[in-house]
Amino acid sequence: MPQNPTIDTETLATRGFTVVPSLIGPEQCRALAAFWPDEANFRSHVIMQRHGYGRGEYQYFRYPLPDPVERLRQALYPPLAEIANRWNGQLGRERRFPPTLKGWLDECHAGGQKRPTPLLLRYGPGDYNCLHRDLYGDLVFPLQATVLLSDPARDFSGGEFMLVEQRPRMQSRGEVVPLKQGDAVIFAVNERPVQGTRGFHRTAMRHGVSSLRPGEQGGERFTLGIIFHDAA
Repeated sequence: MPQNPTIDTETLATRGFTVVPSLIGPEQCRALAAFWPDEANFRSHVIMQRHGYGRGEYQYFRYPLPDPVERLRQALYPPLAEIANRWNGQLGRERRFPPTLKGWLDECHAGGQKRPTPLLLRYGPGDYNCLHRDLYGDLVFPLQATVLLSDPARDFSGGEFMLVEQRPRMQSRGEVVPLKQGDAVIFAVNERPVQGTRGFHRTAMRHGVSSLRPGEQGGERFTLGIIFHDAA
């Protein structure tokens, strides 16, 4: 996986998300999905329908993270921290994020947010993820990434990544983000700055996954979620 991934900051600024094509290769995708059966890799297993989150399941990795997950989190954080600091400046916020992931996680852990949040998600036919935000405490890094590990040309159909922007005094706007195996979508966790006639204002964002349908191989969709703030 690249040490310095190229991120389209203009698209991220104007639309609240951007896609990084082929961030990781098919072999790496399969290796990451293969972590799923081994409970030793994870601290928590969530069945979505038990909590009204949708249908499907996900598992949070435990520390120390598996090496490929750790390397991906480390590689993505620095360029995203620059964008996050720009966003905070536009919104008039004083907080500035450290240039390294370690510096930011030290702040999270000092604030009582010590549980790792990178996660592996699995969907089968009929499964979906309701629109939501991944907030785990008072300390929030404003950007996150999702990497599609399965092949939509073979493993499943449907299951599109969705974003909904709740615009002030306007109707909400939805986006369907097409992804191929190994693509990453980077998007706003909670809100983003939007240029208006009187400067920047906050626009709230939520994300989810549409219902999955069977593919040639029976219908299964794995994704890796990279969240940069830890949980309380």
